[in-house]
Amino acid sequence: MENKIIRYAQGLTFIPIFSIVSPFMALYQQTMSKSQDKAVETSVSINIERAEKIDAYFAQRGMPLEGYGEKMVTEAEKNDLDWRLVPAIAIKESTGGKFACGYNPFGWGSCKIKFESWDTAIETIAHNLGGNNKNTSHYYEGTTTEEKLYHYNGSVIPSYTGEILEFMELIEKQDVSKFKNKTI
Repeated sequence: MENKIIRYAQGLTFIPIFSIVSPFMALYQQTMSKSQDKAVETSVSINIERAEKIDAYFAQRGMPLEGYGEKMVTEAEKNDLDWRLVPAIAIKESTGGKFACGYNPFGWGSCKIKFESWDTAIETIAHNLGGNNKNTSHYYEGTTTEEKLYHYNGSVIPSYTGEILEFMELIEKQDVSKFKNKTI
């Protein structure tokens, strides 16, 4: 009986603590929610800018993958890849889709693999390069961009990695102001 009384008394000591802490918790949660919203807003803004850079690069060169920048950025983020990697490979392998093997602008599987759409090709290449396909993960999982490129085609063409890295830099430096002002 004495233990029950002690436990009851101990339980009562938490009531004042909850009444003091509760308003602070609500304020903390509000602040965190605003902070998270701001972080999401910033991330979305950055992704839009990245997609615009990709699309501007493709548009200025009349490449068929123009308009797929957002898809490439989304898939890169989903698969923990550098956002410039997928478009840079498409530039090198098929001039941004101009010389694609069907809907395979990446030369994936030595161009023997056919995709039903550009979207499917982008999803597949990002999924594989991200190390998320059990059949190819031993090449790509946990590797740097340079290592991914070596396994992708650098072991066959020694200059491949350097060429892709150059395309990645060109995409990053892309001026989107001309593209944004373009009337469609």
